[in-house]
Amino acid sequence: MILPSVLALGAHMLTPIADSVPTFNVEPVCRGIAIQGGTSYRDITVAKAKQDCIDSERETREQVVKQWSTFSAADRRHCIDEATMGGDSSYTELLTCLEMARDVRKLGSEAEAPDVPTVAPRQ
Repeated sequence: MILPSVLALGAHMLTPIADSVPTFNVEPVCRGIAIQGGTSYRDITVAKAKQDCIDSERETREQVVKQWSTFSAADRRHCIDEATMGGDSSYTELLTCLEMARDVRKLGSEAEAPDVPTVAPRQ
């Protein structure tokens, strides 16, 4: 049956290639974080907390930009999908996902490496 193959190919072609760092609107997630910490919408600390969050997200995006090429394309695609799933997106979530995926790959490759003796052989 050819139809499932065609559908799979079509779905693959629609998957975005993660060649560049995505641009997220972090204002909604920062607003939500700030409101959680305030007592009301008019609480002046909410505005400060929101701006602090936006500044932090900007710095995190800069980290993502610097490290982007060090992450695999598969991990970039997966983490973009995960960070944008369900609405509000953040660079903190994206970077955390990318770092965890990288670290899991590293642990996996270390586990597959043969054990190297730590003691020099006797002569």
